[in-house]
Amino acid sequence: MNSWYLCKVAYERQADNVGMKKVSESYLIDALSFTEAEERVIREVTAFVSMGALEVVNIRRMKIAEIIGAENDQADTYFKAKVEFISIDEASGQEKKSPAVMVVKAQNLKAALLLVEEVLEQKISNAQISKVEEFPILDIYTYETSEGE
Repeated sequence: MNSWYLCKVAYERQADNVGMKKVSESYLIDALSFTEAEERVIREVTAFVSMGALEVVNIRRMKIAEIIGAENDQADTYFKAKVEFISIDEASGQEKKSPAVMVVKAQNLKAALLLVEEVLEQKISNAQISKVEEFPILDIYTYETSEGE
């Protein structure tokens, strides 16, 4: 299972009116540990920082069940969908809801909702979408193994 980390970085960049402006950006990193997530976000984002120092402001683990549409080059917005998988507890006969988070790359909210619905239709279990909202990340970096492994 993947371990996902939401990494927030801050750095200064040239603003439109000749001054420097501090910006912060978030990225989703697939890594084995906090240390690896920090190293990877620094390596990936440093290429985009032309001046000033890059600072990792925050790293937190996220439980993500699935990434949908990451290969979609037409889209540039990420959405977070909260889904509840519904099952029946055999002992009590009660309905049990298991929450899950899916990250979707889509052009708009409607397209994200349709993609989540498509994925859920392919699953065996019953599920319902409880929430879809824009997810303020710039990119997702999946896990990469070293060539020597």
